[in-house]
Order: sequence, then C-alpha cells, then structure tokens
Amino acid sequence: MPIQFDVDPSVARLAEATAEFVRDVVIPAERECGGSVHDAPHALRETLQKGAREAGVFAPHLPERWGGHGLDLRGQAVVFEAAGYSVLGPLALNCAAPDEGNMHLLEKVATEEQQERYLRPLAAGEYRSCFAMTEPAPGAGADPRALRTTAVRVPGGWRIDGHKWFITGAGGADFTIVMARTEGGPGSPGGATMFLVDAGTPGMRIVRNIDTLDESFFGGHGEIVFENCVVAEEQVLGQVDRGFENAQVRLGPARLTHCMRWLGSARRAQDVALEHAGSREAFGSLLGDLGMVQQMLADSEIDIEASRALIWRTAWELDTGSRVAAQFSSVSKVFVAEAVGRVVDRSVQICGALGISASDAPLARLIREVRPFRIYDGPSETHRFAIARRVVKPYRQSRPAGSAGSAGS
Repeated sequence: MPIQFDVDPSVARLAEATAEFVRDVVIPAERECGGSVHDAPHALRETLQKGAREAGVFAPHLPERWGGHGLDLRGQAVVFEAAGYSVLGPLALNCAAPDEGNMHLLEKVATEEQQERYLRPLAAGEYRSCFAMTEPAPGAGADPRALRTTAVRVPGGWRIDGHKWFITGAGGADFTIVMARTEGGPGSPGGATMFLVDAGTPGMRIVRNIDTLDESFFGGHGEIVFENCVVAEEQVLGQVDRGFENAQVRLGPARLTHCMRWLGSARRAQDVALEHAGSREAFGSLLGDLGMVQQMLADSEIDIEASRALIWRTAWELDTGSRVAAQFSSVSKVFVAEAVGRVVDRSVQICGALGISASDAPLARLIREVRPFRIYDGPSETHRFAIARRVVKPYRQSRPAGSAGSAGS
C-alpha cells in the first residue's frame, strides 16, 4: 500500500475551518485567561465547545456514531495541528488530552454498557476524565511495570489501594480510569487491570493539584490517594490482568496525537518569530536579513517539516496496523517533542525581550507548555532505550553461557 501525502479535500476543509475558528474564537479566549486553565471555570470550556459545534469542527477524531467526523489518524494529524495553534484549541474541539485518548480506549475496549455510561457523555463534552497510572517513586512512571497500586477481590467487586500523581485532568473529572495490580508484584511484566472509578466514590481522594510548569491542561495535574476504594465488578475495563496490554490501545495513538497538537504550537511560535523578524530593524537592517537570524528561522522550518513528515508516516503505520508502528511512535515522540522545544526556544531568542514577556506575546507561555512534553508520555530517554533495543534485536547473536564478550581485549 503506497504512502500518500495528499490531503483528502474534506479533511482539508475541516482543517481550514478549524484554523479559522481557532484564530477568531479560541485565541482571543486564550489571551483573556493567559492560557492558564488548570483551575478555570467550566463555563470557559463549555463556551469554547459550543463555539466548536457551531463552527462544525467539534470532535474530529470520533466516529459519527459518537457525534464526530470519523477521521483516521492521518486525517487527525492535519486537523489536530490546526487545533494546536492555540493551547486551548484541542480543549475547544474536545480532542485534548487526556479525554481524547480515553475516548479511543473506551471505544476499543469498553463494553456496550460502559460505552453508554462513560463514552457517550465524554464524547459529547458533558463529562471529563483522567487516566491514573503514574505513581510517586518507587512506583510506576517511565517503567509501568513498577506499578504498586493494588486491586483485590472483595464480595461484589474490587478494593483499590494506592497512590497516584501527575494525573492530568484529575481536578473536576467525572470519572477516572485507574491502573492497578491484580496479580504479581512491582516489576512483574503483567498482572495489571484497568478500572472505571466514578468521581465521589468513597475511598478515592484528590490530595492536591500539583503546581507545574505548564498551565494549559484543564483540571491540572492531580495527586490522588485510593484507600479501601471499592468498585463493582462491572467497573473492570477490559480483561482482568491484561491492563498493560489493553492500555497500549490508548498509549500508542495518544503519543502521536500529542505530537500533532504541539506541532501546531511550534507553527505559531515560528509565525510570531517570522512576523517580528520581518518588521524589527536592528544594526541597520531587518532582523530577517541577518544571517544568524536566518539560520534560526531555517532550522525551525526544517524541524517543523521533518516533524510533520514523521507524524504523517507514523499515523499511516498505526492506521494500517503495521508491525513497526510502535517503533515509529517512539521515534516520533522523541523527535517531535525535542523539535518543538527547539522551535519555540529559537522564536523566543529571535524576539528577545518580547519573547519573554508573558503579556505581549504567546512565546513565554508556549515555552512553559512545550518543555514538559519531553517527559510526558514517556521521557525521551525511555523511548531512545526502546528504539535502540528494537533495532539491535535482529542483530543480537547468542553467546556461550558465561561469556564476558571481547570488550577490552
């Protein structure tokens, strides 16, 4: 099957409508709140999503059955980039993390009853959700096998006990998808199960909203404690002891959709830098005519185009069920996260004092927002480890037992 780079006309029209909506509606709202929505009132989200529905751009990623446009990942790549031009664009379209990834997971793994109870209101923007896997050290983080939260059978269901933190969107979420260990212990490769826990369930307590560098995730990043939190048998999401496996349904595409959205932010940063370089005079010429500035602008264009190409290629691999999709997902996550950071950083440098003014340009806000991306959804170092392990595997030769190799000989 050939890889094609032409954009379907219907997708192109939706992306154009999204760009117009973001420019005319979302960016003014972003300026008004300064991009900080950790503790924003629900009215802001409701207003933006109402506007997205009226503009015909709401839920591009969802099947028509759930009120969306039914785009595959290749189509999402084009539209999500347009939405990401503002840090609030994905929120307005209801395709922001973590809800977007949770919708995909529920569509693929949940029972029909669970879909009606959780996916339908989530898809409509009536609910918000979060995904609780990350734990304080020595618990699950970059290595999910370190999972320490437990779930044990009790009459009629399961009792969950554990400690989670950096749970995006936890504040005000209507339900939480919790990863807990039902078999084995920390370090075991399997034995995890996902549970749907409604807000207000006894034994589940949000300790705090963690004060982080980024501020554009609605509901912030919460710390949650589960103590004798009992849920019914029908709250199991997917199969018991297959939580890690089922979570991959969510995590692979979710890494890529993060890349799509942040690429939009990189384009915005580059546009700000280009506008400034084309109008600011210094040393007897426009900034854009100075060689060092030209090099930074050119390098940013290269990073943006290379990121887009990687995203589109990875979307194709995922859409077609390729056996190398996981490898491309890791490659994209590392490259795009770092490339986006480079683009925004260069834009700040080109704009000088304007670049670090939070009230006069979006760059100071963007640099705070994109830096954590090199950590979220797996730090770059973890993905590099996985990439190298996959490429070395076919070349790994068996060694005699007890062999120390030839290093140093």
